[in-house]
Amino acid sequence: MTLEIKTPTFAESISEGTVGAWHKAVGDPVRRDDVLVDVETDKVVIEIFAPADGVLAEILKSEGETVASEDLLGRLVPGDTASAVSAEDASAAPAAALPAAAPAARKLAAELDLDVDGLRGSGRGGRVTKEDVQRAAREAEAAVAPAPARPDAPDAAPTAGREERRVPMTRLRASIAARLVEARRAAAMLTTFNEVDMQAVMAMRREYGEAFQARHGGTKLGFMSFFVRAAVEALKRFPAVNASIDGNDIVYHGYFDIGVAVSTDRGLVVPVVRDADALGLHQIEDAIVDFGARARAGKLALEDMQGGTFTVSNGGVFGSLLSTPILNPPQTGILGMHKIQQRPVVVAGEIVARPMMYLALSYDHRLIDGRDAVRFLATVKELVEDPSRILLEL
Repeated sequence: MTLEIKTPTFAESISEGTVGAWHKAVGDPVRRDDVLVDVETDKVVIEIFAPADGVLAEILKSEGETVASEDLLGRLVPGDTASAVSAEDASAAPAAALPAAAPAARKLAAELDLDVDGLRGSGRGGRVTKEDVQRAAREAEAAVAPAPARPDAPDAAPTAGREERRVPMTRLRASIAARLVEARRAAAMLTTFNEVDMQAVMAMRREYGEAFQARHGGTKLGFMSFFVRAAVEALKRFPAVNASIDGNDIVYHGYFDIGVAVSTDRGLVVPVVRDADALGLHQIEDAIVDFGARARAGKLALEDMQGGTFTVSNGGVFGSLLSTPILNPPQTGILGMHKIQQRPVVVAGEIVARPMMYLALSYDHRLIDGRDAVRFLATVKELVEDPSRILLEL
Protein backbone atom coordinates (compact mmCIF):
# COMPACT_ATOMS: atom_id res chain seq x y z
CA MET A 1 0.00 0.00 0.00
CA THR A 2 1.24 3.49 -0.81
CA LEU A 3 0.15 6.93 0.33
CA GLU A 4 -0.29 9.68 -2.21
CA ILE A 5 1.53 12.99 -1.74
CA LYS A 6 -0.50 15.80 -3.31
CA THR A 7 -0.47 19.55 -3.54
CA PRO A 8 -3.03 21.17 -1.24
CA THR A 9 -6.26 22.70 -2.46
CA PHE A 10 -5.25 26.16 -3.64
CA ALA A 11 -7.27 29.25 -2.86
CA GLU A 12 -9.46 30.64 -5.65
CA SER A 13 -6.93 33.40 -6.32
CA ILE A 14 -4.16 30.82 -7.02
CA SER A 15 -4.41 28.78 -10.19
CA GLU A 16 -1.11 26.89 -10.13
CA GLY A 17 2.27 26.55 -8.47
CA THR A 18 5.81 25.36 -9.14
CA VAL A 19 7.57 22.44 -7.46
CA GLY A 20 10.44 23.87 -5.44
CA ALA A 21 13.00 21.80 -3.56
CA TRP A 22 12.49 18.13 -2.74
CA HIS A 23 13.95 17.61 0.73
CA LYS A 24 13.94 13.83 0.39
CA ALA A 25 15.13 11.54 -2.41
CA VAL A 26 13.52 8.31 -3.57
CA GLY A 27 14.38 5.58 -1.09
CA ASP A 28 14.93 7.98 1.82
CA PRO A 29 13.26 7.07 5.13
CA VAL A 30 10.93 9.77 6.41
CA ARG A 31 9.14 10.51 9.63
CA ARG A 32 5.59 11.74 9.93
CA ASP A 33 5.46 15.54 9.49
CA ASP A 34 8.91 15.70 7.86
CA VAL A 35 8.97 18.33 5.10
CA LEU A 36 9.05 16.41 1.81
CA VAL A 37 8.80 19.14 -0.82
CA ASP A 38 8.12 22.86 -1.25
CA VAL A 39 5.53 24.19 -3.71
CA GLU A 40 6.00 27.82 -4.71
CA THR A 41 2.90 29.82 -5.63
CA ASP A 42 2.64 33.45 -6.66
CA LYS A 43 1.95 34.33 -3.01
CA VAL A 44 3.71 31.91 -0.66
CA VAL A 45 5.89 28.82 -0.47
CA ILE A 46 3.86 25.84 0.77
CA GLU A 47 5.59 23.02 2.64
CA ILE A 48 4.22 19.52 1.96
CA PHE A 49 4.63 17.21 4.96
CA ALA A 50 4.90 13.43 5.17
CA PRO A 51 1.53 11.94 6.15
CA ALA A 52 3.16 9.01 8.00
CA ASP A 53 6.44 7.25 8.79
CA GLY A 54 7.78 5.36 5.81
CA VAL A 55 9.99 5.53 2.75
CA LEU A 56 9.67 7.92 -0.19
CA ALA A 57 8.90 5.49 -3.01
CA GLU A 58 8.34 7.74 -6.04
CA ILE A 59 8.68 11.34 -7.20
CA LEU A 60 6.23 12.19 -9.98
CA LYS A 61 6.77 15.95 -10.23
CA SER A 62 10.34 17.21 -10.49
CA GLU A 63 11.64 20.53 -9.27
CA GLY A 64 10.60 23.35 -11.57
CA GLU A 65 7.48 21.61 -12.89
CA THR A 66 4.13 23.41 -12.85
CA VAL A 67 1.42 21.85 -10.70
CA ALA A 68 -2.25 22.54 -10.08
CA SER A 69 -4.45 22.11 -7.05
CA GLU A 70 -4.41 18.53 -5.68
CA ASP A 71 -1.86 17.29 -8.25
CA LEU A 72 -0.07 14.06 -7.40
CA LEU A 73 3.54 14.83 -6.47
CA GLY A 74 4.79 11.43 -5.36
CA ARG A 75 4.11 8.32 -3.31
CA LEU A 76 5.21 7.13 0.10
CA VAL A 77 5.31 3.55 1.40
CA PRO A 78 4.26 3.64 5.06
CA GLY A 79 6.02 1.54 7.67
CA ASP A 80 8.63 1.42 10.41
CA THR A 81 11.70 3.42 9.36
CA ALA A 82 13.97 2.62 12.32
CA SER A 83 16.11 0.09 10.41
CA ALA A 84 16.22 2.26 7.33
CA VAL A 85 17.29 5.27 9.38
CA SER A 86 20.04 3.23 11.06
CA ALA A 87 21.29 2.03 7.69
CA GLU A 88 21.24 5.56 6.37
CA ASP A 89 23.20 6.85 9.36
CA ALA A 90 25.79 4.09 8.95
CA SER A 91 26.41 4.98 5.31
CA ALA A 92 26.17 8.75 5.67
CA ALA A 93 29.84 9.40 6.46
CA PRO A 94 31.39 8.50 3.08
CA ALA A 95 28.59 10.21 1.17
CA ALA A 96 28.84 13.45 3.12
CA ALA A 97 31.78 14.67 1.04
CA LEU A 98 29.56 15.13 -2.00
CA PRO A 99 26.10 16.29 -0.91
CA ALA A 100 23.33 15.76 -3.40
CA ALA A 101 22.16 18.71 -5.46
CA ALA A 102 18.57 19.51 -6.29
CA PRO A 103 17.72 19.00 -9.99
CA ALA A 104 16.91 22.69 -10.39
CA ALA A 105 20.29 23.53 -8.85
CA ARG A 106 22.12 21.18 -11.24
CA LYS A 107 20.29 22.67 -14.23
CA LEU A 108 21.12 26.25 -13.24
CA ALA A 109 24.74 25.31 -12.45
CA ALA A 110 25.09 23.81 -15.92
CA GLU A 111 23.69 26.98 -17.50
CA LEU A 112 26.16 29.10 -15.50
CA ASP A 113 29.08 26.68 -16.07
CA LEU A 114 29.57 26.06 -12.35
CA ASP A 115 30.76 22.84 -10.71
CA VAL A 116 27.77 21.99 -8.56
CA ASP A 117 29.63 19.21 -6.70
CA GLY A 118 32.11 21.75 -5.41
CA LEU A 119 29.48 23.99 -3.82
CA ARG A 120 28.55 24.04 -0.16
CA GLY A 121 24.88 23.24 0.28
CA SER A 122 22.54 25.02 2.69
CA GLY A 123 19.64 22.60 2.23
CA ARG A 124 18.64 19.69 4.40
CA GLY A 125 21.56 17.30 4.85
CA GLY A 126 23.92 19.61 2.97
CA ARG A 127 21.87 19.50 -0.22
CA VAL A 128 22.85 22.13 -2.78
CA THR A 129 19.84 24.31 -3.61
CA LYS A 130 19.12 26.68 -6.47
CA GLU A 131 19.76 29.60 -4.11
CA ASP A 132 23.24 28.18 -3.33
CA VAL A 133 24.05 28.18 -7.06
CA GLN A 134 22.77 31.74 -7.49
CA ARG A 135 24.87 32.88 -4.52
CA ALA A 136 27.97 31.16 -5.91
CA ALA A 137 27.39 32.85 -9.28
CA ARG A 138 27.17 36.26 -7.64
CA GLU A 139 30.36 35.62 -5.67
CA ALA A 140 32.15 34.49 -8.82
CA GLU A 141 31.06 37.61 -10.68
CA ALA A 142 32.26 39.82 -7.84
CA ALA A 143 35.61 38.06 -7.76
CA VAL A 144 36.34 38.67 -11.45
CA ALA A 145 34.81 42.14 -11.74
CA PRO A 146 37.47 44.52 -13.11
CA ALA A 147 38.50 47.52 -11.04
CA PRO A 148 37.08 50.78 -12.44
CA ALA A 149 39.54 52.55 -14.73
CA ARG A 150 40.90 55.90 -13.61
CA PRO A 151 39.48 58.64 -15.80
CA ASP A 152 42.95 60.21 -16.08
CA ALA A 153 44.62 57.00 -17.25
CA PRO A 154 45.74 57.69 -20.85
CA ASP A 155 45.69 54.14 -22.16
CA ALA A 156 42.88 52.57 -20.11
CA ALA A 157 41.77 49.33 -21.72
CA PRO A 158 38.08 49.03 -22.60
CA THR A 159 35.92 46.86 -20.35
CA ALA A 160 36.21 43.29 -21.58
CA GLY A 161 33.11 41.86 -19.94
CA ARG A 162 29.75 42.30 -21.68
CA GLU A 163 28.25 39.08 -20.45
CA GLU A 164 24.54 38.47 -20.12
CA ARG A 165 22.73 35.97 -17.97
CA ARG A 166 19.16 34.83 -18.65
CA VAL A 167 17.19 33.30 -15.79
CA PRO A 168 13.44 32.67 -15.60
CA MET A 169 11.27 34.89 -13.41
CA THR A 170 10.18 33.36 -10.16
CA ARG A 171 6.46 32.75 -9.93
CA LEU A 172 6.16 35.50 -7.32
CA ARG A 173 8.01 38.04 -9.49
CA ALA A 174 5.91 37.11 -12.55
CA SER A 175 2.73 37.47 -10.49
CA ILE A 176 3.84 40.88 -9.19
CA ALA A 177 4.54 42.03 -12.75
CA ALA A 178 1.14 40.85 -13.99
CA ARG A 179 -0.75 42.42 -11.09
CA LEU A 180 0.99 45.78 -11.48
CA VAL A 181 0.24 45.91 -15.20
CA GLU A 182 -3.37 44.91 -14.53
CA ALA A 183 -3.72 47.58 -11.82
CA ARG A 184 -2.50 50.22 -14.26
CA ARG A 185 -4.81 48.97 -17.00
CA ALA A 186 -8.01 48.39 -15.04
CA ALA A 187 -8.06 51.25 -12.50
CA ALA A 188 -8.26 55.00 -13.02
CA MET A 189 -5.36 55.51 -10.62
CA LEU A 190 -4.43 58.93 -9.32
CA THR A 191 -2.14 59.96 -6.47
CA THR A 192 -2.44 62.85 -4.03
CA PHE A 193 0.39 63.97 -1.75
CA ASN A 194 0.79 65.64 1.63
CA GLU A 195 3.43 65.86 4.35
CA VAL A 196 3.28 65.11 8.04
CA ASP A 197 5.28 66.51 10.95
CA MET A 198 6.56 63.47 12.87
CA GLN A 199 7.75 65.39 15.93
CA ALA A 200 4.85 64.41 18.20
CA VAL A 201 5.11 60.69 17.39
CA MET A 202 8.88 60.75 17.80
CA ALA A 203 8.55 62.53 21.15
CA MET A 204 6.00 59.95 22.31
CA ARG A 205 8.33 57.12 21.30
CA ARG A 206 11.22 58.72 23.19
CA GLU A 207 9.16 59.29 26.32
CA TYR A 208 7.25 56.02 26.47
CA GLY A 209 9.26 53.65 24.27
CA GLU A 210 11.05 51.82 27.08
CA ALA A 211 7.94 51.55 29.27
CA PHE A 212 5.93 50.34 26.24
CA GLN A 213 8.52 47.68 25.51
CA ALA A 214 8.63 46.53 29.13
CA ARG A 215 4.84 46.47 29.44
CA HIS A 216 4.30 44.47 26.24
CA GLY A 217 6.92 41.78 26.50
CA GLY A 218 9.66 43.36 24.40
CA THR A 219 7.48 44.78 21.64
CA LYS A 220 9.00 47.99 20.31
CA LEU A 221 6.87 51.02 19.58
CA GLY A 222 7.37 51.60 15.87
CA PHE A 223 5.93 54.05 13.35
CA MET A 224 3.80 51.59 11.38
CA SER A 225 1.25 51.03 14.15
CA PHE A 226 0.50 54.77 14.29
CA PHE A 227 -0.12 54.90 10.55
CA VAL A 228 -2.23 51.74 10.52
CA ARG A 229 -4.43 53.10 13.30
CA ALA A 230 -4.58 56.56 11.66
CA ALA A 231 -5.59 54.92 8.37
CA VAL A 232 -8.33 52.94 10.13
CA GLU A 233 -9.79 56.08 11.73
CA ALA A 234 -9.68 57.88 8.36
CA LEU A 235 -11.33 54.89 6.64
CA LYS A 236 -14.22 55.10 9.10
CA ARG A 237 -14.85 58.65 7.91
CA PHE A 238 -14.36 57.92 4.22
CA PRO A 239 -15.79 54.43 3.63
CA ALA A 240 -15.29 54.60 -0.15
CA VAL A 241 -11.54 54.33 0.42
CA ASN A 242 -12.19 51.06 2.27
CA ALA A 243 -14.44 49.73 -0.49
CA SER A 244 -13.80 47.71 -3.64
CA ILE A 245 -15.33 47.44 -7.10
CA ASP A 246 -16.82 44.11 -8.20
CA GLY A 247 -18.10 44.39 -11.76
CA ASN A 248 -20.80 47.05 -11.66
CA ASP A 249 -21.17 46.82 -7.89
CA ILE A 250 -19.46 48.72 -5.09
CA VAL A 251 -18.66 46.53 -2.07
CA TYR A 252 -18.47 48.55 1.16
CA HIS A 253 -16.58 46.61 3.83
CA GLY A 254 -17.78 46.86 7.41
CA TYR A 255 -14.38 45.76 8.73
CA PHE A 256 -10.80 47.01 8.47
CA ASP A 257 -8.30 44.44 7.23
CA ILE A 258 -5.11 46.36 6.52
CA GLY A 259 -2.48 44.95 4.20
CA VAL A 260 1.10 45.78 5.19
CA ALA A 261 3.67 45.58 2.40
CA VAL A 262 6.70 43.48 3.37
CA SER A 263 9.86 43.19 1.26
CA THR A 264 11.61 39.83 0.90
CA ASP A 265 14.43 38.50 -1.27
CA ARG A 266 11.77 36.98 -3.53
CA GLY A 267 9.75 40.17 -3.92
CA LEU A 268 7.06 42.20 -2.23
CA VAL A 269 4.26 40.44 -0.35
CA VAL A 270 1.28 41.98 1.44
CA PRO A 271 0.07 40.03 4.49
CA VAL A 272 -3.08 41.33 6.12
CA VAL A 273 -3.63 42.56 9.68
CA ARG A 274 -7.22 41.47 10.37
CA ASP A 275 -9.69 43.70 12.25
CA ALA A 276 -7.03 46.35 12.81
CA ASP A 277 -9.63 48.64 14.40
CA ALA A 278 -9.89 46.24 17.35
CA LEU A 279 -6.13 46.00 17.97
CA GLY A 280 -3.89 48.05 20.23
CA LEU A 281 -0.63 49.52 19.01
CA HIS A 282 1.38 46.66 20.51
CA GLN A 283 -0.80 44.05 18.82
CA ILE A 284 -0.35 45.74 15.44
CA GLU A 285 3.42 45.92 15.98
CA ASP A 286 3.53 42.24 16.97
CA ALA A 287 1.57 41.25 13.85
CA ILE A 288 3.85 43.26 11.55
CA VAL A 289 7.05 41.86 13.10
CA ASP A 290 5.67 38.32 12.86
CA PHE A 291 4.65 38.81 9.22
CA GLY A 292 8.07 40.18 8.35
CA ALA A 293 9.94 37.27 9.94
CA ARG A 294 7.70 34.64 8.36
CA ALA A 295 7.76 36.35 4.95
CA ARG A 296 11.56 36.37 4.85
CA ALA A 297 11.62 32.72 5.92
CA GLY A 298 9.01 31.79 3.31
CA LYS A 299 6.60 30.65 6.03
CA LEU A 300 3.55 32.82 5.30
CA ALA A 301 0.33 30.88 4.88
CA LEU A 302 -2.13 31.47 2.08
CA GLU A 303 -4.72 32.85 4.47
CA ASP A 304 -2.22 35.49 5.63
CA MET A 305 -2.25 37.01 2.14
CA GLN A 306 -5.93 36.84 1.25
CA GLY A 307 -8.38 39.71 1.46
CA GLY A 308 -7.45 43.11 2.72
CA THR A 309 -9.48 46.29 2.32
CA PHE A 310 -6.66 48.86 2.29
CA THR A 311 -2.85 48.75 2.17
CA VAL A 312 -0.04 50.68 3.89
CA SER A 313 3.42 50.60 2.30
CA ASN A 314 6.58 52.08 3.82
CA GLY A 315 9.17 52.91 1.18
CA GLY A 316 10.96 55.07 3.73
CA VAL A 317 12.79 52.07 5.17
CA PHE A 318 14.73 51.92 1.88
CA GLY A 319 15.40 55.66 1.81
CA SER A 320 12.60 56.70 -0.55
CA LEU A 321 11.78 60.37 -0.15
CA LEU A 322 8.72 60.38 -2.43
CA SER A 323 7.05 57.78 -4.63
CA THR A 324 3.72 56.80 -6.14
CA PRO A 325 2.41 53.51 -4.68
CA ILE A 326 0.45 51.24 -7.01
CA LEU A 327 -2.97 49.90 -6.04
CA ASN A 328 -3.37 46.34 -4.82
CA PRO A 329 -6.57 45.24 -6.67
CA PRO A 330 -9.41 45.01 -5.89
CA GLN A 331 -8.61 47.59 -3.21
CA THR A 332 -9.23 51.20 -4.14
CA GLY A 333 -6.62 52.89 -1.94
CA ILE A 334 -3.03 52.51 -0.76
CA LEU A 335 -1.10 54.78 1.61
CA GLY A 336 2.60 55.32 0.96
CA MET A 337 4.94 56.34 3.79
CA HIS A 338 8.41 57.73 3.11
CA LYS A 339 11.70 58.70 4.69
CA ILE A 340 11.68 61.06 7.67
CA GLN A 341 13.90 64.02 6.94
CA GLN A 342 14.64 67.26 8.78
CA ARG A 343 13.23 70.13 6.70
CA PRO A 344 12.55 73.82 7.36
CA VAL A 345 8.88 74.54 8.00
CA VAL A 346 6.96 77.53 9.31
CA VAL A 347 5.50 77.06 12.81
CA ALA A 348 3.76 79.96 14.55
CA GLY A 349 5.30 82.38 12.07
CA GLU A 350 8.86 81.14 12.56
CA ILE A 351 11.05 78.93 10.38
CA VAL A 352 12.10 75.84 12.32
CA ALA A 353 13.59 72.43 11.47
CA ARG A 354 11.12 69.56 11.88
CA PRO A 355 11.22 65.80 11.10
CA MET A 356 8.93 65.68 8.07
CA MET A 357 7.59 62.78 6.03
CA TYR A 358 5.91 62.93 2.64
CA LEU A 359 2.71 60.89 2.37
CA ALA A 360 1.12 59.59 -0.83
CA LEU A 361 -2.37 58.20 -1.35
CA SER A 362 -2.99 56.39 -4.61
CA TYR A 363 -6.68 55.81 -5.26
CA ASP A 364 -9.10 54.53 -7.87
CA HIS A 365 -10.82 57.58 -9.31
CA ARG A 366 -13.68 55.40 -10.59
CA LEU A 367 -14.92 55.19 -7.01
CA ILE A 368 -13.14 57.88 -5.00
CA ASP A 369 -13.48 61.56 -5.84
CA GLY A 370 -10.42 63.78 -5.59
CA ARG A 371 -12.02 65.79 -2.79
CA ASP A 372 -12.47 62.71 -0.58
CA ALA A 373 -8.97 61.43 -1.39
CA VAL A 374 -7.42 64.75 -0.34
CA ARG A 375 -9.55 64.90 2.82
CA PHE A 376 -8.69 61.29 3.68
CA LEU A 377 -4.97 62.00 3.46
CA ALA A 378 -5.35 65.23 5.41
CA THR A 379 -7.14 63.25 8.15
CA VAL A 380 -4.23 60.79 8.36
CA LYS A 381 -1.87 63.76 8.64
CA GLU A 382 -3.90 65.38 11.44
CA LEU A 383 -4.11 62.14 13.43
CA VAL A 384 -0.40 61.38 13.19
CA GLU A 385 0.56 64.93 14.11
CA ASP A 386 -1.62 64.65 17.23
CA PRO A 387 -1.38 60.92 18.13
CA SER A 388 -3.52 61.32 21.24
CA ARG A 389 -6.47 61.67 18.84
CA ILE A 390 -5.70 58.18 17.50
CA LEU A 391 -5.93 56.66 20.96
CA LEU A 392 -9.09 58.64 21.80
CA GLU A 393 -10.59 58.02 18.32
CA LEU A 394 -11.26 61.74 17.86
